[in-house]
Amino acid sequence: MPAPPRPAGRVLDARLHLLDRQVLDVDDVPVATVDDVEVEGVERTREKERELPHITALLTGAVLGTRIFGGRPPRHLWIRLPWSDVSDVDVVVSLGVPGEGLEATWQERWVRDQIIRRIPGGRHAPD
Repeated sequence: MPAPPRPAGRVLDARLHLLDRQVLDVDDVPVATVDDVEVEGVERTREKERELPHITALLTGAVLGTRIFGGRPPRHLWIRLPWSDVSDVDVVVSLGVPGEGLEATWQERWVRDQIIRRIPGGRHAPD
């Protein structure tokens, strides 16, 4: 009996290839780490029997407390990185977009704008 046809695209093991991987933007600047994966197509119905599960977004957020004490963080605390922004999955997950405008870097932008710029000499790059 011939083997069934392979699905188009790359098959990833989320636990092995994605979770806890560092995410770099297009300029190789660290953006976040992957804490969870959003997947569609897991629930199969008669109409969707041919649809394979696929990744829609990488999720990151403040999950340290839940890793220590257990449970899951509230859904509104997750920051979504759309799968369409991912350009490569290797030792790190590379994005094809700059990280400056991503929601995942808002803490760094806030510290830069509210604290670092108020320090004398903090408005320019070091010489």
